[in-house]
Amino acid sequence: MPPTIRRAVIPAAGLGSRLLPLTKATPKEMLPVGDKPVIEHTVRELVASGITDITIVVSSGKSLIQDHFRPNPALVDQLRADGKTAFADAVEEVGELSRQGHITYLDQHGPYGNGTPVLNAARNFGDEPMLVLWPDDVFVAEVPRAQQLIRAYEATSSPVLALMPVAPADTRRYGVPVVKEDLDDGLLRITGLVEKPEPADAPSAFAAIGGYVITPGIIDELREQTTRWYEHRTGEIYLTGAINAYAATRAVYGQVIQGRWYDTGNPADYLVAQFASALAHPEYGPVLRRLAHDLDGTAATG
Repeated sequence: MPPTIRRAVIPAAGLGSRLLPLTKATPKEMLPVGDKPVIEHTVRELVASGITDITIVVSSGKSLIQDHFRPNPALVDQLRADGKTAFADAVEEVGELSRQGHITYLDQHGPYGNGTPVLNAARNFGDEPMLVLWPDDVFVAEVPRAQQLIRAYEATSSPVLALMPVAPADTRRYGVPVVKEDLDDGLLRITGLVEKPEPADAPSAFAAIGGYVITPGIIDELREQTTRWYEHRTGEIYLTGAINAYAATRAVYGQVIQGRWYDTGNPADYLVAQFASALAHPEYGPVLRRLAHDLDGTAATG
């Protein structure tokens, strides 16, 4: 039986440059999707999947993240005194997430690249496996994506990547796995990732979409990469590179995630996530559908 996964890392030190100037003063992780900042969707997914220790790796200018999850009893008391019970309950619940997920914050240090925050956090984790989820993804699924990844890890005792089907024209945007074996129920044995291949060169019809179970062997590969970086001071430290190095000699799996994925890391996809979330809301959905109908009618008669 593999060790239970109870820890997770959310790398949240990025600049959000693709969303500038929107992210000039507001961290991209705090941009709203529906009535919650996007990082709250990730935290809720982890808590719902049984994760009890969440490390959010941050950089300067990200204090709004801590402020959002920090309990605020004074605000709750004021809202209750004003008779705004629903708002008080909502604020209190967000603060409770910090306790349920035992959220801690860690400043990022080291070379550029998305492997660095994972290695920063792993120094406190010993030899335990961990989940890594990006803070600009929103998944809507009957079974949370994190729980689907945990189940795949429990079945394989190996690193697992979250995968989704990808249109051929979009392969140049993602890491595409090299599939060795299909084990049914969306579980694939993979031998590595090809970063952003042209459609004709894509090794499969899937994309790695920002969810990982990372084991100590992957962390060892990240350490090796980082040691080489300090010797030569070139390149970046990427999680994909560590996974490919590990997969050259050991088993790695991909789990095709059941559900809908919304990427909020660029303007167009962020708007899609916003619109989809609003349409699914029992109060806001009908309003937006009427607006879309009215605008479509105006365009047709204009």
